[in-house]
Amino acid sequence: MPNGTLLEVLGLTVKYRSAVKEITALNKVYLSMQPAQIVAVVGESGCGKSTLGLSIIKLLQRPPAEIESGQILFQGRDLLRLKDKEMTKLRGTSISMIFQEPMSSLDPVYTVGTQIEEAIEIRERRVGAKDYGPFPRTNPELRKGTQGGLTRILGVQLPNSRRELRYSQEIVDVLKRVQIADPERVLNKYPHELSGGMVQRVMIAQALVEKPSLLIADEPTSAVDVTTQAQVLKLMQELRDEIGSSILLVTHDLAVAAQVADRIAVMYAGELVELADIRELFEDPLHPYTEGLLKSLPRQYRDEGRLEAIAGDVPDLKSPPPGCRFHPRCKYAFDRCHTEHPELVEPNPKRKVACFLRYPN
Repeated sequence: MPNGTLLEVLGLTVKYRSAVKEITALNKVYLSMQPAQIVAVVGESGCGKSTLGLSIIKLLQRPPAEIESGQILFQGRDLLRLKDKEMTKLRGTSISMIFQEPMSSLDPVYTVGTQIEEAIEIRERRVGAKDYGPFPRTNPELRKGTQGGLTRILGVQLPNSRRELRYSQEIVDVLKRVQIADPERVLNKYPHELSGGMVQRVMIAQALVEKPSLLIADEPTSAVDVTTQAQVLKLMQELRDEIGSSILLVTHDLAVAAQVADRIAVMYAGELVELADIRELFEDPLHPYTEGLLKSLPRQYRDEGRLEAIAGDVPDLKSPPPGCRFHPRCKYAFDRCHTEHPELVEPNPKRKVACFLRYPN
């Protein structure tokens, strides 16, 4: 493993099985990340992006999901070999995740403040190896907002105001950082009382207080407007710059990836088809699928007529086409593409692509 590599995914294959069908959601995926690096995983819906993120943090529902082969090395440790108790210690402090559906990712029966308190307690327990008593959700004192709960959690003596008793300055500050103008009011709200964009910011606030080494962000801007999207992306960059977190950004939007990513991994039908630095990929896409994604991207301030769409749809993963999975939609396909499966090759040390057009003669 290269020195300093934070994460390496090596030949990861994931299948979903039921009594009547089997779907290969990921097929021999390879990916690596360095510390303080943002890598965007892009592709159409159904390409396996979210499955990759859930596999890394080991939150796939089993059954029906099953990791058939491969390794996921995080700081040199194979996550797939860790027991559930060991993996639990890594979640939240070493690896965190912002989920795709913000409105269903927070607990609906607890307030925003209580859930952020829990994130802080988890961080303090794992980093400091201290016993702070029950978690906030099971701590009657903390649910009532008494001083004793937060004093145990944060090690600070809080003022006597009921609101200040319940919420430390750290929690208020982190909500202000995610552009929530009235954090004291929001802390007392339940998730269903907030907009999708506000809930998304709360989830990012949880990630900020946990200070993870790796943050997996699954479509973090899909439920927000353009203005909020820009703020969310800025917050993710700040998380990388200030804390040194690496971010695996899962998105279908190349324009979003272009704003924050250092490298882009392009996935199609459960496979990695291209990996490159952001500038190289936009200037010289090597895979026909990447080329098609870029041609379908609107250009600001330029009228280039009708955008070029990629013909067809992502194949059904229950029965993917033989040979290259993209060949039914590829305008460059030739006989070999219909019968042989292309493996990843490296045209140069910083790039990988799975396409026969790029194979050495």
